[in-house]
Amino acid sequence: MLCYNRLDHTFDHRKKTTALEITIKNIELLAPAKDVECAIAAIDCGADAVYIGAPRFGAREAAGNTIDDITELINYAHKYWAKIYVTVNTLMHDEEIPQAVSLISSLYEAGVDGIIIQDPGLLECDLPPVPLIASTQMHNNTPAKVAFLEQVGISRVILARELDIDQIHAIRQKTNVELECFVHGALCVCYSGQCYMSYALGGRSGNRGQCAQPCRRAYTLTGGGKVLVRNKHLLSLKDLNLSNNLRELIEAGVTSFKIEGRLKDRAYVSNVVAFYRQKLDEVISEMGLKRSSSGTSQVGFTPDVDKTFNRGYTTYFLHGRRGPIGSIDTPKMVGEAVGRVVAVTRRGVTIDCRLSMHPGDGICFFDRNGELRGTVVNGVQGRTIMPNKMDGIENGITIYRNHDHEYLTSLEKAVVERRIPVSLRISETDDGFTLTAHDEDGNSAEFSLPCDKMTADKPEQAVENIKKQLAKSGGTDFECSDVEVDLSKVYFLPISTLNTLRRGVLERLTHVREDNRPVQHGGALVNDVQYPEKSLSYTGNVLNTQAEAFYRRHGVVSIDPAAESGLDMRGRKVMDTRYCIKHQLGICTKDGAKTRALEPLFLLDSDGNRLELRFDCSACEMRVHYVGKKTPPTGGKQHGN
Repeated sequence: MLCYNRLDHTFDHRKKTTALEITIKNIELLAPAKDVECAIAAIDCGADAVYIGAPRFGAREAAGNTIDDITELINYAHKYWAKIYVTVNTLMHDEEIPQAVSLISSLYEAGVDGIIIQDPGLLECDLPPVPLIASTQMHNNTPAKVAFLEQVGISRVILARELDIDQIHAIRQKTNVELECFVHGALCVCYSGQCYMSYALGGRSGNRGQCAQPCRRAYTLTGGGKVLVRNKHLLSLKDLNLSNNLRELIEAGVTSFKIEGRLKDRAYVSNVVAFYRQKLDEVISEMGLKRSSSGTSQVGFTPDVDKTFNRGYTTYFLHGRRGPIGSIDTPKMVGEAVGRVVAVTRRGVTIDCRLSMHPGDGICFFDRNGELRGTVVNGVQGRTIMPNKMDGIENGITIYRNHDHEYLTSLEKAVVERRIPVSLRISETDDGFTLTAHDEDGNSAEFSLPCDKMTADKPEQAVENIKKQLAKSGGTDFECSDVEVDLSKVYFLPISTLNTLRRGVLERLTHVREDNRPVQHGGALVNDVQYPEKSLSYTGNVLNTQAEAFYRRHGVVSIDPAAESGLDMRGRKVMDTRYCIKHQLGICTKDGAKTRALEPLFLLDSDGNRLELRFDCSACEMRVHYVGKKTPPTGGKQHGN
């Protein structure tokens, strides 16, 4: 039987869990990948680890990968001691649990470094000793919750995105488990794992990897019988960017820095990874820390996170509630402001330019109705551009560039290489020579070659030739950083001899690195540590009998089934969020705005779905409840994303 059964398995209630030993000196940059191509690009650009979707049960259903592809990726990554984590992070029905266990076993056999999970039912199962990582979908937001996960065998916890720096520090003070946090990319408006909006509106559950992203749609806001805001993307957030906060996150206890984007393309992944690699290297160098993988990347382009997809940036709640964090005008990329239109003729559009434009650039603008429109630049003459389409372009509007053709072309053509620095020392033996190699991780290997010794007629030239030939490590994963010639006298060594020595020692070093690569083991711990709560509503996400058994063993008395069990969500809460529409619109009652008379507030989408907004001002949170369907109001064009 794959899963533990309380009737036939004896639990050792006296067993104590030991704190996971973490090495704060090693800092990880974690990159997303929708496929092997993106993953290899991320590793080449400097990622210490990559997370990628399994064939099934990933929170991004459209980003699955075969076991064979994942195995290929693991072999590539492990050369640099980089790690591969695989997502198996959805809720599962009873009949799916054995399939997931079999999948995890196959991934373990392939050499995966960790499995990201959401469903606690998997912790009741007979899993291989692979490190288990608690997905942010488990809503890891308090010291008590994170400490519990550590005690039941979780090796790493991915923190809730909404946490501020003090909350992260408080979790670190109460736990020893590895802490991972998002630092870049798209933000869910709801607390992760606690969103039922997509399921309520269309039956596609985010907890099952099928989110239809209703938070990116346009809504009309009403209150007091009035239309307050019409056709705005009122639940759409800007993207996260904590690139200037890496040091304080390390000081708060974070050791893994995660980039969001398992549906993004290779250009995005390469650009963002290279950007954060530079930022993080500066910080860890200043702090005397070390990255968690090997090698140095030469990317051949200048990283710029403004050039690939973003909705504008925010630090979210890292330092508490500050300015507006919504991207309510559009959920799409607007890009860099080019300038204001000063003339429109049949020939083209003249702009008060701040940027140099090029044919092939993509531009966009908000028309007089506030709708985002876009086109492509066919030609450029000075400050005048010739768009493919000119509909809607008028004097006074601001033109943005959301596709920098020249930059993205250079990024695609850039030569990217990752090499592991090694130092070489050549010395002599009784019957020949020995070449010794040392890498940055403390590994060493040597290779000896018997051969004749001939004293060099030109010593200086001979030494220079030895260094030059031994330093040629092209075609391997290594880069020679130093060559030491330790000989009693200068010998003449043919190029063929030097090449044989170099190839031999680097091949042996490769095998030594394979043998010495750090491998972490893990797995669920069977005990009866008490869960921080005694009752769970549908927001506890208990979808299978194994999950129910897990929580009951850990002291939960009352358990309601998950929404995905078939609950009618009408009248129920479908979202909790720290984001507040009233704050976004500048009508927060805490700031003295007189909006209570307009409440309750409602959102209405183009399909007639009606959502009621409720506000817990003491906690500074907003609740979204699904009311049901209603005919949309007339008088304004509705549109989605």
